[in-house]
Amino acid sequence: NDPEPSPASATLISALRHMLRPLVRLLLANGVGYATLMEVLKSVFVKVAEEDFRIAGKAQTDSRVSLLTGVHRKDVKRLRLSSANRLQQSAQASLSAQLFAMWTGAPEFLDAAGQPKPLQRLSGRKGGLSFESLVTSVSKDIRPRAVLDEWLRIGAVELDLDDRVHLNLEAFIPKKGFEEKAFYFGHNLHDHMAAVAHNLADGTPPFLDRCAYYGQLSESSVEELAAAARKTGMQALQGINRRALELKAADAGKPGDKRRMTFGVYFYSEEDAAGKDREP
Repeated sequence: NDPEPSPASATLISALRHMLRPLVRLLLANGVGYATLMEVLKSVFVKVAEEDFRIAGKAQTDSRVSLLTGVHRKDVKRLRLSSANRLQQSAQASLSAQLFAMWTGAPEFLDAAGQPKPLQRLSGRKGGLSFESLVTSVSKDIRPRAVLDEWLRIGAVELDLDDRVHLNLEAFIPKKGFEEKAFYFGHNLHDHMAAVAHNLADGTPPFLDRCAYYGQLSESSVEELAAAARKTGMQALQGINRRALELKAADAGKPGDKRRMTFGVYFYSEEDAAGKDREP
């Protein structure tokens, strides 16, 4: 059995219980029950103990992993041999992310106001910008028509009467593409949680992790704030995206280890019952 938690651990567990509510709601809505979640948690505990809690110069044995995690040694042995611990990124999710980044960040695809230009569906005889050339600039293995059909299906783009493709910037999050949404659900929440865990452990320098919170607002006020958040959030994301594309090109030939980064914004609202309001 686990020892009695310290006051700090008890506070963390209380926050964890609150944090897990929307996750459990999502799991139940998709037919994922307690037993499946527990098996996933076991595998994550084993993986983290194995990779992040090693003692220098000593082998990480099944017994030590079991001691650290509380997972039975037989399960530890089985899970350490499993290869089901990596988040699988679909080819569609990877390609979509690259295309979206290029269309919203590369100067040649932006108009004078910094917004993504509508693109002709097909390239002309003299070449030039088109949806077809955008796709082939990122991948020559996927037919542009297949990408267009999928993006039309999920509502990410629209075709006008002049056969131009318009990016649906605010609604790019797929309406129907659950596989892509599930991948980014895992990726984005992982990085946010990693930043929070780093800061809680007094990591230096701390990562950016800020939010604005207000309760007891009217529905119209929340709608106004949601619209403002979408506008300023997209402006921030597009600015970071453009600069990241420039820096990635400049860093291509530089020696040394490479790093990755994630920058995100979000907005959420729900009913705020009287007496439950917390001041910002």
